Amino acid sequence: MAETTVLSERQLVVFELAGEQYGVDIATVREIIQMQEITRLPGAEYFIEGLINLRGVVIPVVDLRKRFNLDVVAYNRDTRIIVIDCEGQDIGIIVDSVEEVLRIFSDAIVPPSGIVTSAGSDYLSGIARLSDRLVILLDIGRLLGYVSY
Repeated sequence: MAETTVLSERQLVVFELAGEQYGVDIATVREIIQMQEITRLPGAEYFIEGLINLRGVVIPVVDLRKRFNLDVVAYNRDTRIIVIDCEGQDIGIIVDSVEEVLRIFSDAIVPPSGIVTSAGSDYLSGIARLSDRLVILLDIGRLLGYVSY
């Protein structure tokens, strides 16, 4: 009798940052909003853009370009804030654009190579191999777990 393998499926929110595509587990995403006025925080980490008031809830906002040491560009009409549940705290991440919600099977995900990872990049949870592209998968808890205001 032939053995069957049951593959699990994951849903990802895919976004673009500096021409690359990244994905986060949809279960961590609370909502996706357009850019809005951000209140600056003096003395905060360089990548913390500030705070927003989202329907009465104050949320810290991280600029992922700054967090990844990428060139900072002006926000435009495609720029979005993805509100993420990060270990029980809502945190906004600024991205260039949100591309899609993607369903992939677990066999399409490979662990990141030891060559490209280091102690400072333990937030990479894998690489999704699609027919026409690669999507870098982020562990938001590891990437933003220590952010507080």
